Amino acid sequence: MTRTADLALRHAETVNGGDLPDLVTCASGISPSGPIHLGNLREFLTVHFVAEEIRRRGVEVRHLHSWDDYDRFRKVPVGVDPAWSEHIGRPLSAVPDPSGEFPSWAERYKAPLRAALAEMGCEMVEVNQTEMYRAGAYRDRILTAIRKRDEIEAVMSRYRTKKTESAVEEDPDDGSHGATEDLARFPYKPYCRGCGRDTVTLTSYDDETTDLAYTCDVCGDSFVTNVATQNEGKLVWKVDWPMRWTFEGVDFEPAGVDHASPGSSYTVGKELIGPIFGGTAPSFVGYSFVGVAGMPKMSSSKGGVPTAAEALRILEAPILRWLYVRRQPKQAFNVDFGQEVLRLYDEWDALTRKAADPAKRDAAVLAWERASATAAAGRLPVPAVVVPFRMLSSVADVTAGSHDLISQTVGKVGFTHASVADLEPRLSKAATWMTDYVDPEDRTDVRSSPDEARLAALSDDEEAWLRQLLDRLPDSFDDADQLTALIYGVPKLCRGLALEDPPTDEVKADQKAFFKLLYELLVSAERGPRLPTLFAALGPERVRVLLTPSA
Repeated sequence: MTRTADLALRHAETVNGGDLPDLVTCASGISPSGPIHLGNLREFLTVHFVAEEIRRRGVEVRHLHSWDDYDRFRKVPVGVDPAWSEHIGRPLSAVPDPSGEFPSWAERYKAPLRAALAEMGCEMVEVNQTEMYRAGAYRDRILTAIRKRDEIEAVMSRYRTKKTESAVEEDPDDGSHGATEDLARFPYKPYCRGCGRDTVTLTSYDDETTDLAYTCDVCGDSFVTNVATQNEGKLVWKVDWPMRWTFEGVDFEPAGVDHASPGSSYTVGKELIGPIFGGTAPSFVGYSFVGVAGMPKMSSSKGGVPTAAEALRILEAPILRWLYVRRQPKQAFNVDFGQEVLRLYDEWDALTRKAADPAKRDAAVLAWERASATAAAGRLPVPAVVVPFRMLSSVADVTAGSHDLISQTVGKVGFTHASVADLEPRLSKAATWMTDYVDPEDRTDVRSSPDEARLAALSDDEEAWLRQLLDRLPDSFDDADQLTALIYGVPKLCRGLALEDPPTDEVKADQKAFFKLLYELLVSAERGPRLPTLFAALGPERVRVLLTPSA
């Protein structure tokens, strides 16, 4: 983000006559038309990290976020009452929330994102575009765009691929419905005064009075709105964006890489902003796709796209931030909710240990630092006692996710802590991951009763191993070292060695066979959680029952 911050500051200096302004503005924006997924999250985090870098340099900066909730409701998603098609064409802020939980459709999707950003330490100044338009904040600039509509059309026409396209039709959210030829490329679109939809055909505009007449294609009513005194519509997107750059004084704003392609929003806006609004386009970076893997349960049962809130159910906030900050915006990547989560936590913990040594500060540690703390929130929450995620999830697997049992178990295998709270937030995330994201066939199934058939078919060696183990099995598993030494030492004892002796090649082969036997008898599998951890989770009594042959 260093290079991107450099460009943002250069832009700020340029538009301010060579000196840095009192405030640098980094902007993001999104239409809250549905779940704000992990790809959308890149919009917010790219701006956040650039603003944080600028702030670290001692420059006053703000992250300004626009909620484009004055955009039209385009379609009814799967799972929503088809009757909601009545609202197509209305502003997102005017469409009811089907559940009734939130004031509007837009607020339904803002709320979880706000909560997720707060958990990640991301602060931003929010701008509600419905409020801005309806308050008349952009009125002068709207009138300017209308006066200069021929200049706007001259720019648009250079990028138009179809003769029938117009400035209105190029806006994916404006729902053009066949305006007359003279007004087909009008840069402003009213919402019908009668039904609230943008399904209107413009019929006339008077430059002197600024009266704009239209007929609604849905309700059939005709109205006249005065653009200079009434606030009943909005600029089309490719004009709206550069207008807001000048209004808000934006120095940096990212968008998906598609926005920088020929004829796209940024390309057109960059050409319009000077001649129409007298400004300069902000510095820009296009960010790439963020994919998702390893979410069979969510995709099948919930049918939704993965959001930041969903990711934070299993990833600590610094780790989710790290996935984004360690990569260049143009680098595509996947967020994997499957077994890759285990490796991800291992990698993060290793980097955390590295970051503790000032002599090892490099680019990777710098990314860790940016992910771990913010200027406003300071260090983000991490466990007081760091237990490997794979251990917590394994224990959660065999203890049915009981936080108290997980706490007791990891305490017995070397991770001393005062309370369950010392293991949070990782403990809850590990339990959630095991319960909600790991396929049932991949989970550990602890036997409910001894495998009598297998116990009756023990070989001489297997019988000796179990007898040696059960004879020496302690009444408590509180001593992790003692338990580990015994489990690994049984094959040594059976070959006449002491527990502390190094294993021979024969012992190593015996250990492999012995461990396989224990997994078969305890969890009906050839492998599972580390045996000392599994023993600690099950407890001495249950282990003894499952490993003891019938008399």
